[in-house]
Amino acid sequence: MTAELRADCGSCFGLCCVALTFARSADFAIDKPAGDPCPNLQEDFRCGIHSKLRPAGFQGCTVYDCFGAGQKISRQAGVSWREQPGQEMFAALPIMRQLHELLWYLYDAQQRPETAPIRAELQRSLDHVEALTQQPVLEVDLGNERQSVNELLLTTSRLVRGKQSKKKERRGADLVGAKLRKADLSRANLRGAYLIAADLAGADLRKADLIGADLRDSDLRGADLTDALFVTQSQVNAARGDSSTRIPGSLLRPDHWN
Repeated sequence: MTAELRADCGSCFGLCCVALTFARSADFAIDKPAGDPCPNLQEDFRCGIHSKLRPAGFQGCTVYDCFGAGQKISRQAGVSWREQPGQEMFAALPIMRQLHELLWYLYDAQQRPETAPIRAELQRSLDHVEALTQQPVLEVDLGNERQSVNELLLTTSRLVRGKQSKKKERRGADLVGAKLRKADLSRANLRGAYLIAADLAGADLRKADLIGADLRDSDLRGADLTDALFVTQSQVNAARGDSSTRIPGSLLRPDHWN
C-alpha cells in the first residue's frame, strides 16, 4: 500500500507542475498561475532542473508530495492534458491528494499492534476511502471523509501513546524556534504543533503523534522518529536532518539531508 501512496513522477503527466499556483517567495523563484505549465516542465513531463531545484530557488517543489495522487489521476485519464483539456484532472489533484493522505494515515494506524481493538473499523475505513479514489472524485465531500477518519486516528493516537503527562500534551502548540535539543518527546501529542525552525536535534520523538505538525526548517539532526505516528514525506522533506536522523521505514531519506 505505501508504494501506491508514494509519488512516482515518471508515471504522471506532471500534474503538480501545471495545476498548482507558484508564488514568488523563498519557496518558488517565479510566479505561476494555476493551469499554466511550469517553464521547467519538459515535453516528456519531466522536470528540466530536478537535480538542482533547491539552488535554483524551487525549494517548494522538493517539499511537495502528492501521496501518489498524480500518477493515479494520470492512469485513470489515460491521455495527458496536452492531448485533451486538463481542467478536470487539475481540479481532481488536490482532492485525490487528500484522499491518499487519509489512506496513508489509515495504513499507518492499521499496522500498529496497539490498534488491534479497532482493526476491523480501520479496514472498513480503508476500503471506503480506497473505493472513493477509484471513481470521479470531484463530488467527494472531503470534510465529511476527514471527520470520519479523524475519529479513528484520534483513537489510534490514544492507544499507541497511552496516558501521558500534561507536559506532553502539546496539540497545536506554538513551538516556533523552540529549543528542544535532546528533549524527551516520546509519545507526545504534537498534532498540528508549529515546530517551524525548532531545534529538535537529538530529540526523542518515538511514537509521538505528529499529524499535521509543521516541521519546516526544524533541525532533526540525530533525532529519533522511529515509529512516530502519522509522519509524511512532506514533513521530513521540509525539515533539516542528517545521516543520524532516524525516520519511519515507510519514508525516504530526503536527498538534501547530509
